[in-house]
Amino acid sequence: MTNEEALSLFRQTGALLEGHFILRSGLHSRQFFQCAQACQDMPVVEKFGKAIADQVRGYGAVTVVSPAMGGLVIGQEVARQLGIRFIFVEKEEGKLVLRRGFKIAPGEKVLVIEDVVTKGGRVQETIDIVKAHQANLLAVGVMVDRSNGTVDFGVPFHCLIRLNVETFDPNNLPADLKNTPAVKPGSK
Repeated sequence: MTNEEALSLFRQTGALLEGHFILRSGLHSRQFFQCAQACQDMPVVEKFGKAIADQVRGYGAVTVVSPAMGGLVIGQEVARQLGIRFIFVEKEEGKLVLRRGFKIAPGEKVLVIEDVVTKGGRVQETIDIVKAHQANLLAVGVMVDRSNGTVDFGVPFHCLIRLNVETFDPNNLPADLKNTPAVKPGSK
């Protein structure tokens, strides 16, 4: 799947929004990827999952780990496409943790799969959990890289959409965004 094909699916599903948005990172942007909109139709999820799975298939992973909530649907589909185990980390008292009896064994070959990366905070939190269990992190895969190529997780990084999306510090907004009410769509 090419960058343009993936973007087209986001547009067709209404998942690429335009306006003034506050991102989870606290930065502001004119675009927002509402991956949940793209991931509500299983044939679309299957296409995205296959495309990411094709990029990471050669690593020999046995487990996909995703941060909840955003990474759940795509992470599970990538694991299904690869025929491997899927687990997730979730928030507890403001930080991601491994719960629900999930275990990660030392040396276990792991992929981290997420929906969108801007600064990479949730992916890094997930990586830290994987490393704390002494697993072997092989690669990271995401649907959308909004980082403009600035994130580095120390392992190969794969994405379906790499888009040069401007982000702005809330104290240094351009005039058009200053005059437009900001919304934080997140999980709304």
